[in-house]
Amino acid sequence: MGNVMSEDSRYEAVRSRDARFDGAFFFAVSTTGIYCRPSCPATTPRRRNVTFFPTAAAAQGSGFRACRRCRPDAVPGSAEWNARADVVGRAMRLIGDGVVDREGVVGLADRLGYSARQVQRQLTAELGAGPAALARAQRAHTARVLLQTTGLPIAEIAFAAGFASVRQFNDTIREIYALTPSGLRARPSPGHRSSTAARRGGTSSGGPAVPSGTPGVLPLRLAYRGPFAARQIFDYLERRALDGIEEVTGEPGRRTYRRTLRLPAGTGIAEVDEATGDGWLDCRLHLTELRDLATAAQRVRRLFDLDADPFAVGERLGTAPALAPLVARRPGLRSPGTVDPDELAVRAVLGRAGTTAGRALGARLVAAHGEPLPRPSGALTHLFPQAAELADTPLTGLGLAPSRTVALRALAAALAARDVVLDAGTDRERAGRALRALPGIGPWTAGYVRMRSLGDPDVLLAAPPPDADPAIWSPWRSYATHYLWAAAPAVPTGAPQRHRNPTERIDA
Repeated sequence: MGNVMSEDSRYEAVRSRDARFDGAFFFAVSTTGIYCRPSCPATTPRRRNVTFFPTAAAAQGSGFRACRRCRPDAVPGSAEWNARADVVGRAMRLIGDGVVDREGVVGLADRLGYSARQVQRQLTAELGAGPAALARAQRAHTARVLLQTTGLPIAEIAFAAGFASVRQFNDTIREIYALTPSGLRARPSPGHRSSTAARRGGTSSGGPAVPSGTPGVLPLRLAYRGPFAARQIFDYLERRALDGIEEVTGEPGRRTYRRTLRLPAGTGIAEVDEATGDGWLDCRLHLTELRDLATAAQRVRRLFDLDADPFAVGERLGTAPALAPLVARRPGLRSPGTVDPDELAVRAVLGRAGTTAGRALGARLVAAHGEPLPRPSGALTHLFPQAAELADTPLTGLGLAPSRTVALRALAAALAARDVVLDAGTDRERAGRALRALPGIGPWTAGYVRMRSLGDPDVLLAAPPPDADPAIWSPWRSYATHYLWAAAPAVPTGAPQRHRNPTERIDA
């Protein structure tokens, strides 16, 4: 959205406090030295005092500090980064996953296939900030979350958030928030808490701000924009939940989705509540390593597609005659992603016989080859097995058809050798070609992996209605797929769902 808007149209969005553009751009006020999200409730500044920035990091780099009222660091991410397949979009997805903190700018550049200088130049030219500055803004946000949700010593928070030293941490917090770390910790969250937030230990406005009182539990409020079709995405995840690594508890409308997480520094469990309101989704993270916080939160965001732009999707799909009534019936329908791209690819191969059969096979695979948690949590007992282990395992006793065993072993070997790479910054076209080159993986399965593992918003997997022109649905054909699936007649339990390629079957 942000790149096609003029500065005058951005200012009109600020004047109208239009939350549709939160995360798409930021504005800063020269007379106050503060930067805000477009929907900031403060008095609208005069146009001559306003400067627009594509990222929070760019505003920070120009010397502006974050507004304490609208919390611009807690907005949804721009949907543009998911839609774009160029180096800037790929870089933003990798930075969000914490690659710069773990591997540095050189590691980011290596993953993208460019030199560090080229990546720096492209990001700075388009976003007003390089990869180090963008990662620094993310570290500051992580630090704020830890300061306001835990009682950890400030020195521990500094290193958990990814800072190299306590001094660097202190300087960054003062620069961005105009407060010391202890002052930021003591400052109450703006607004008042909803009953759900109070019960869960979060806040109703600017993200987490109240200690949960439960050691090891980080309560988060994950921001999203526009309508959010919670029932549909929880239904979708519940139908596919694998015993041992996932469970859904509670009644429709008040369900909680829980699953295990394999993270760069440790393991975790994520809990997400179905009830939504006021642009926030309640989440709780149980982490063995606090430095995994930013990565874990970002992966949960991808699973629930929280950076989507339902306004842009509705504008494009809602004018197509074949889709308009479906869009009107389910506003805010999301395209679920995954917390583990390799896991999703393996599950896609297992699920070719249908949802029920795929779940049964997946549960057997987890029980036989998954990594047990140090301590089970409810029905959660394991982490999903890693590709390297599956590549070296006979996979007998699971009830797999011989052709599916061949496909699964070939996929696992390719993932382990990185002949197929499914990380957040992968070139989607290249990954699709690599997947289709494997035995037993055809175009439909490769497309399913692109849609969910790689978050591609423009994959059409459902058969379009007669006389429809799917080309005009681009770049949101993944959402069109989910609208068509949601409108399709129910398939009897255990029956395979067929799609346009008669040689493949998969859970849709």
